[in-house]
Amino acid sequence: MGTRELIGKIIIQENIDTVDENKMPKTFVINVPDPYKNYYGRFTEVEKPNSIIFVTKTPNSFEKILRVTSKINKKYNLQLHGAKCEITINDRKLNGVRVKGINRYPDIAQIQQYYFDEGYDFAKSEKFHDVDALIRINRFFNIEELEKGIYHSKDEDNTYYVEVPKYMTWENFRKITFEVKNNIADRNYDIAKGILYENDGITEILRIVKPKATIELLKTIQQKYIDKL
Repeated sequence: MGTRELIGKIIIQENIDTVDENKMPKTFVINVPDPYKNYYGRFTEVEKPNSIIFVTKTPNSFEKILRVTSKINKKYNLQLHGAKCEITINDRKLNGVRVKGINRYPDIAQIQQYYFDEGYDFAKSEKFHDVDALIRINRFFNIEELEKGIYHSKDEDNTYYVEVPKYMTWENFRKITFEVKNNIADRNYDIAKGILYENDGITEILRIVKPKATIELLKTIQQKYIDKL
């Protein structure tokens, strides 16, 4: 089994908001909500950002984002996770840097400044609330194999991945997800689709977010998708 470190992509659909305070003036910042709250209503005294996107004027390579994030982490003793992302709202496409590991909303502007100092060109400010978006995230995965084809994230305790044998279009994935969630005892989990890049090609995966998910539940979800494919 053991730990694996891989590059891949996750595609999620979320209702997103703009960050209108605690950011550099006249810049475009998006907040992607915590999926745990959608299912468990978890609240803490100090609300911690789950996933923040700095929208940029131009696309940035995944390599550049990894290098710059690593440099910022070392210089300022942080533990940020940067990724390349594309946000689709209706027919409009936006480019951005997805950042995890920001501890407080008031810290966003300072983190943003660090990326600005490294040459990032942020898009002009916009405001919206609860807008449906499709988000494609190119990212680094640090995962531990629990059983063959079933993984647990080493960076995010409540995140798991299971392999599936075939590619699904987004519409096909949504259709199958609706059918699976209506035919399973425990539907309190968040799910997205993605891929892992490996030496021998691409592995199709599902990302499952659920605190303390059991192997049994992960296998059940995996098998239901396999049956539909």
